[in-house]
Amino acid sequence: MDEDAGAAAGAARETTPQTQDARGDLRWGSIAGLVRDAAARYADREAVVEGRTRITYADLGARVERAAAAAIAAGVQPGDRVAVWAPNTLDWIVCALGAVSAGAVLVPLNTRFKGTEAADVLHRSRARLLFVTGTFLGTSYVASLRRAAGRAPAGEGPAATGTAAGTAAGRGPLPGLPHLEQVVVLSDDAPADFRTWKDFLAGGDTVPAEAVRRRREAIRPEAPSDIIYTSGTTGSPKGAVITHAQSLRCYEVWSALAGLREGDRYLIVNPFFHTFGYKAGILACLMRGATMVPQPVFNVDTALANIAAERISVLPGPPTLHQSLLDHPQRDHHDLSALRLVVTGAAVVPLRLVERLRGELRIATVLTAYGLSEAGGIVTMCRRGDPDDVIAATSGRAIPGTRIRIAAADGTALPAGEAGEVWVSGHHVMQGYFEAPAETAEAITPDGWLRTGDVGVLDAEGNLRITDRIKDMFIVGGFNAYPAEIEQLLGLHPDIADVAVVGIPHPRLGEVGKAYAVRRPGSTLTADDLIAWSRREMANYKVPRAVEFVPELPRNASGKVLKRELRTR
Repeated sequence: MDEDAGAAAGAARETTPQTQDARGDLRWGSIAGLVRDAAARYADREAVVEGRTRITYADLGARVERAAAAAIAAGVQPGDRVAVWAPNTLDWIVCALGAVSAGAVLVPLNTRFKGTEAADVLHRSRARLLFVTGTFLGTSYVASLRRAAGRAPAGEGPAATGTAAGTAAGRGPLPGLPHLEQVVVLSDDAPADFRTWKDFLAGGDTVPAEAVRRRREAIRPEAPSDIIYTSGTTGSPKGAVITHAQSLRCYEVWSALAGLREGDRYLIVNPFFHTFGYKAGILACLMRGATMVPQPVFNVDTALANIAAERISVLPGPPTLHQSLLDHPQRDHHDLSALRLVVTGAAVVPLRLVERLRGELRIATVLTAYGLSEAGGIVTMCRRGDPDDVIAATSGRAIPGTRIRIAAADGTALPAGEAGEVWVSGHHVMQGYFEAPAETAEAITPDGWLRTGDVGVLDAEGNLRITDRIKDMFIVGGFNAYPAEIEQLLGLHPDIADVAVVGIPHPRLGEVGKAYAVRRPGSTLTADDLIAWSRREMANYKVPRAVEFVPELPRNASGKVLKRELRTR
């Protein structure tokens, strides 16, 4: 398809003001400006609910201002990297937005990282300040980081009060991380040389409001707002640099296309370290005056209780999240009637899932989308009113201001219906990988096209169907086999709840597929049964030659299947 055809086909369907590009970058200028505007515009509306804690937008604005003052007092300068390694909480929202309002560049760390992985990102980003949770999922993040950074955890007693003055000479609390001047524990206690959250905030009490205002207003739209490190499912994480303007423009568009509105109550299960949680969650809610209900870990019982008790109306998340809600034996004991909007995305979204969400839960709007960190987290999105088969089989059309090319190996554009690498051009393509010019040059062409590494097909209407990752494809006797396509077919089997396919060596065919499958409760399906069924339903080269049943698939905190882990089994 011609490089502009996908965008043109999508634009032809954009007929209502609600879906026009509202240019959030021009409206707010910076994320700090968005926070300030939301605090005034939605002052008395509930902003965040966390257990018994309920705060309004005016309260949230005041807390962010205090955190920004504290960051200034701690010596944070415009452009400094500030990291957050913590689960979805009110404190994450406040410390992250406070740092960004002080002109810092946010570096969210994956909560599933081990200490060595976190230390690697902190080192490569040269973060000066880190906010870290105490204990999460049974792990002391503080102890883990201290071990990884060259100091064994000792004397982890009551709160200590390290200060900016104590690190003025560049001697931080962790010898293995010389650029990290301060570590703030989001708790009432912290070990020696670290600071407590309360102590950190108190440090800003002497910073005048005028100084915070000047710092906020000095932020330019083109300045970096965050460095989002890729999930690392296919290699070492790389930091995608995104600006304030890009974040604001993308998620004003996302909010409009999704139909997010003032008064919505949004259960944010997607992790804040991921674009889907931070930007399609926190930033989108700030834009529309929706109430945020953060959930640190996805647990289906907790989610059902939250949806009922808080009258949740918006629930984005991966397909597995929604599937687990639908299949929960106690689902009918919870009032889920307030749910009205679901946004999901994956290479495989079963049509049956879309039909069940609309039919069984009466959810008015179910949408799918596609994006990646290197393009601000959003490239295409379905539109309200699209039929179920379009929503399930595709990721929708290009968002305004975006062009999509399906590229052959030599970069030439392929016609509709042919599979190739998805290339993206537009306002949201990252500035580059942080301090990695060689990797940036590999990812972005000289004329600005982002090579996504995803295999996809555009239909005549401009709808994009992602078929796989280029690196996941395997070749069976000369035929290209795309795991996502095979997974979608296997997912049609009534006894399969979840499935992933990888290529394994074969003496005659080179490679063949192996399926890792999760049975539905009560199923007695065997490997031979599933292989025999597959031979009836798909071309022979696509049929898995081996099946292994597992209790669950390994996934990262973003919901992506860790196929590297499956391949090493």
